[in-house]
Amino acid sequence: MNEKVRERSEISDEFKWAVNDIYSDDSCWRKDYDYVKNAAAKLESYKGRLSASSEIMLEYFKLNDDIGIRFDSLVNYAHRRRDEDNRNPVYQEMCGQLSALISEISDAGSFEVPEILSISSETLEKFFDENEELRLYKLYVSRLQKRKEHTLSEAEERIMALAGQMQEAPDTIYSVFSDAELEFDDAVDSEGNAHQVTHGTYIPLVKSSDRVLRESAFHSMYRTYGKYKNTIAAMLTAQTKQLSFNAKARRYDSSLQAALDGTEVPVSVYHNLIDSVHENMEYMYKYVRLRKKLMDLDELHMYDLYTPVVQDCDMKISFEEAKKNVYDALEPMGEEYRAVLREGFENRWIDVYENTGKTSGAYSAGAKVHPFVLLNHKDTLNCEFTLAHEMGHAIHSYYSNKNQPAVYSDYVIFVAEVASTCNEALLMNYLLRTTEDKKQKAYLINYFLEQFRTTLYRQTMFAEFELKINQMTENGEGLTAENISKLYYDLNKLYFGDDIVIDEDISLEWARIPHFYYNYYVYQYATGYSAAIALSSRILKEGKPAVDDYIKFLSGGCSASPIELLKTAGVDMSTPEPVNAALKMFGELIDELEQLLD
Repeated sequence: MNEKVRERSEISDEFKWAVNDIYSDDSCWRKDYDYVKNAAAKLESYKGRLSASSEIMLEYFKLNDDIGIRFDSLVNYAHRRRDEDNRNPVYQEMCGQLSALISEISDAGSFEVPEILSISSETLEKFFDENEELRLYKLYVSRLQKRKEHTLSEAEERIMALAGQMQEAPDTIYSVFSDAELEFDDAVDSEGNAHQVTHGTYIPLVKSSDRVLRESAFHSMYRTYGKYKNTIAAMLTAQTKQLSFNAKARRYDSSLQAALDGTEVPVSVYHNLIDSVHENMEYMYKYVRLRKKLMDLDELHMYDLYTPVVQDCDMKISFEEAKKNVYDALEPMGEEYRAVLREGFENRWIDVYENTGKTSGAYSAGAKVHPFVLLNHKDTLNCEFTLAHEMGHAIHSYYSNKNQPAVYSDYVIFVAEVASTCNEALLMNYLLRTTEDKKQKAYLINYFLEQFRTTLYRQTMFAEFELKINQMTENGEGLTAENISKLYYDLNKLYFGDDIVIDEDISLEWARIPHFYYNYYVYQYATGYSAAIALSSRILKEGKPAVDDYIKFLSGGCSASPIELLKTAGVDMSTPEPVNAALKMFGELIDELEQLLD
């Protein structure tokens, strides 16, 4: 039965996140907004004074931390409220005010980096030696010094700060356009029944056993985006141009180098990922052939990729059941970890169901008061794994905020997908271990294979696409809807092989992926997945020592480079080995599924 998307007022409060834990109402937000605005103005009073004494430098850093902590609350309140219903003009305006405010803060503090870099190493060492409190910021200062060649003059840094608000435009415009403006034609099933197509319903529709419905939903989604392909291409062009501008202005060789340098990740890691996946394409081609065989199709199409190959075994899982399964699956993580999970479940960290105007997809936002998790739960196995995934993010944020001072509490995006995917791997292990039904086990293995396909292969394809469109811009080639779509179509041919029909509409998939506006984010899903497979295997094999190392990693924030933090947990992502090992496991699972269903 096709469910109509509800208005937010029709959903019980127990399934809504408790944003009032940040501010009791909008007036409290506005009071803190005024405080931060005034505090930001004080930053400039330290201009030219940071070298005067260790006490003054410490005052400046403490003020900066205070602004950062309060700004975090302002952002989380406004953005969480806006994401509840993107049509609400009050929270659209608040988010706009915050974009202006961050520009003001950046402008007021734009002297900081050039000024600190102008202070001699001897003076800085003297400050750290004589002032114990200031020593907290020694790592922060050393990281600034490492980026000296990419730091501009004070006047230039001010211009870059002033431009910050404009550079958010591609992502902001795309988000409003895709989430609040686009409407899709209904999909029609084999019996002529209409099904509402939204961002939240699309994946369940293309997972349907009804092939007519799958194809209809597929064409509804991409033909709608196709109507606006030139507009969306212009948004994506603006994104690549602003990244190129920033890289050139800061004397980087490329936007890729600029993006990865910010998180202390070598460029070789990005290229290693793409190379490793290219070298292991035979596993993907083998999986496509098996899918075609098991579905007994003369032609396998792109809209056939999501439906389970094990029919009549679709698992309907309520939100309550999903919570219980995730909790039980994480038993190997120990009681301390699961106590945090319970706190999230019982104290409304989660916004559960889709409503009209709500932001699509799922995410976790690591607010200082506690994390907030957005879901659009649909009682499917995929949504159960999404719950495990987003709570992994949430618990990572919880540990990081609890154990690190403000200056080091934000973990970098390179490790962001590790905790989430480790939770998923442990959930899969639990479900396979507790499932005796042969058909259901095959269904789960197929689901696991789909995680590998959509995360390791698909996200690497996204990463290669993102790299290529940015290189095109950097090389002076114009981006158009036509050449972007051709590039995307050709990558699908490369990644899926000859045993599937690469439908023309898939060439427009790039138009519905918001992550292409996130500055080289997507590759980290694939590297994070590889790291998580290695870490979950170690936890299951070694128990408490591995869990202790893992929680140290979760608690590390950005107190070390992400590569070093992962090494302490037992994974070396500077080598191709974790990616190759994960892809090898993918190949073994394909064989296991084929044997189960032979």
